[in-house]
Amino acid sequence: MTSIRVLIADDQAMVRQGFTVLLDAEPGIEVAGQAANGLEAVAMAAELNPDVVLMDVRMPELGGIEATRRIAARTGTTVKVLMLTTFDLDDYVYEALRAGASGFLLKDASAAELAQAVRVVAAGDALLAPAVTRRLIAEFTRLSAGPRPPMKERLGDLTERETEVLALVAQGLSNAEIAAGLVVAEQTVKTHVSRILVKLGLRDRTQAAVFAYETGLVRPSGY
Repeated sequence: MTSIRVLIADDQAMVRQGFTVLLDAEPGIEVAGQAANGLEAVAMAAELNPDVVLMDVRMPELGGIEATRRIAARTGTTVKVLMLTTFDLDDYVYEALRAGASGFLLKDASAAELAQAVRVVAAGDALLAPAVTRRLIAEFTRLSAGPRPPMKERLGDLTERETEVLALVAQGLSNAEIAAGLVVAEQTVKTHVSRILVKLGLRDRTQAAVFAYETGLVRPSGY
């Protein structure tokens, strides 16, 4: 089984070293490199092509958000960015979503939470910490200027069932939960999700959830 390769980007050497020790001790995960700032992160992501970049929000030379944007904009990239933040509602996280981050992790997360977050983001098959992610997306969309027409028109590319699945994904439901609710096989849901991502040109479920909120398909409530 191929290991998940991780690039750690943080301006604090102790943080980089700490995460490296924790992740290298996990089966199926290896640290491919370390970057001390955003510019290094972008260059190393292109050179090493890791599966996941652990990206600190605040870094010298180039901040984590702009670094994420540059990594996500690379043609044909499959690199996922897991944003490291000090607060679960850090204002920077909203911009990170738009820039292309696939998940969020608090810096004080345990070793088990760190490893699980890396695996989830690398797999792209579930939202990271659904309750937190939904809250972040809901607040993020409140702060945005509203759906952009071209984006909303892209919903027309989806079938009725795909649109239904997208809405459920945006609510933070797993494939198993969606399958149970729609009374279909879990594999069928996986197929729908894959087609949704391809049709909308999105990398993972987190980006699909952002898309659903930004287009108004799902509206924030209860936060």
